[in-house]
Amino acid sequence: MIFLALIYLSFISLGLPDSLLGSSWPIMNADLGVAVGSAGFVSMIVSGGTIVSSLFSHRMIHRFGTGKVTVASVAMTAVALLGFSISPSFPWLLACAVPLGLGAGAVDSGLNEFVAEHYEAKHMNWLHCFWGVGAMLGPVLISALTRSGHNWRSGYFSISMIQFVLVVLLLLSLFMWKKYESPSNGHTEPTQGDKARHGLFAPLREKGAAFAMVGFFLYTSVEALMILWGASYLVKIKNILPVSAAGWMSLFFLGITAGRMLSGFISIKLSNEALIRIGTVLIIVGVVFMLLPLPVVVTICALIVIGIGLAPIYPSMLHQTPVYFGKGNAQATMGLQMAFAYSGTTLMPPVLGQLFSRVSFSLMPYVLLACALVLLACTERLAAIAKKKALATGLEGQI
Repeated sequence: MIFLALIYLSFISLGLPDSLLGSSWPIMNADLGVAVGSAGFVSMIVSGGTIVSSLFSHRMIHRFGTGKVTVASVAMTAVALLGFSISPSFPWLLACAVPLGLGAGAVDSGLNEFVAEHYEAKHMNWLHCFWGVGAMLGPVLISALTRSGHNWRSGYFSISMIQFVLVVLLLLSLFMWKKYESPSNGHTEPTQGDKARHGLFAPLREKGAAFAMVGFFLYTSVEALMILWGASYLVKIKNILPVSAAGWMSLFFLGITAGRMLSGFISIKLSNEALIRIGTVLIIVGVVFMLLPLPVVVTICALIVIGIGLAPIYPSMLHQTPVYFGKGNAQATMGLQMAFAYSGTTLMPPVLGQLFSRVSFSLMPYVLLACALVLLACTERLAAIAKKKALATGLEGQI
């Protein structure tokens, strides 16, 4: 139980930095003297580092073990956040974004694979729920500090100190990781057939794989756009003060957090496919509320609805991977799916951030709606292909 709690704490550390940039950017960009759309470049570097580290995480974990990789990765994020807190200029932020991304990707890939292998489906939802706890605390901390007379740098410094404390706890727990991983460390050398079957791009040959990859890309695009530009949308379109916008954005993360906690229980009764479908419909409903000329309080409620909708989708799609593509292909497929997911996080916020800042942030809900509709189409098509494949396999078995 203590060991599992440490894994959950590690995912809190993953969520803490994810929400800081978007919630504090309306204050940061004025202090650093850069355009509002410049946050996209920081986000792009962080996400690019996440892609690189996630692709190489399997090799690092195979060599050093999940525990050591997790300790090193959290330490990198702690140092990067400390660098953010003392940044004298925007280029300094860009430099600190590199270790932040590299650390986050290794933690995310390693822990997702570890939990998928050793724990039940409900823990996958609850693990990502704890990411939401961290993501929710970030805007709350920034808002509380700025209201009490401190600046955004104090928020980054505080989060970095929390990360350093977690590094110490993880170091003290390394013996637990070694004990837990010891039975599975005896890997045999893969044959040529295994290498071909588990190659990085091998999963693309599977029927329906394209829909899965696009689905992950679109999901993270919606999530990343809300995280990075949600506060700016409230400021620019709804005329909410920047300090208040950071606090209101915490409700979006509250929706994700509460939704994933609830999804862990619901997953016992409902299938992953049903959870994905319900979640996507909730996103569409929330975005429609953002589009309508309704009072600000309705927009705030829409943030919660979108967060609840996003909650079960990512963990459920991850857990469906071995169902759709087979246990033998699950690991290679998982890696490629996460690469597509991080690509959405990398590309969409900076590109669309430039569009929003140059045209209008009123375009944001329309983009979110288009992504959600295509996501629903992709996941439904993938489910239909899997059902047809399962039916064909069953008929072959009867023959």
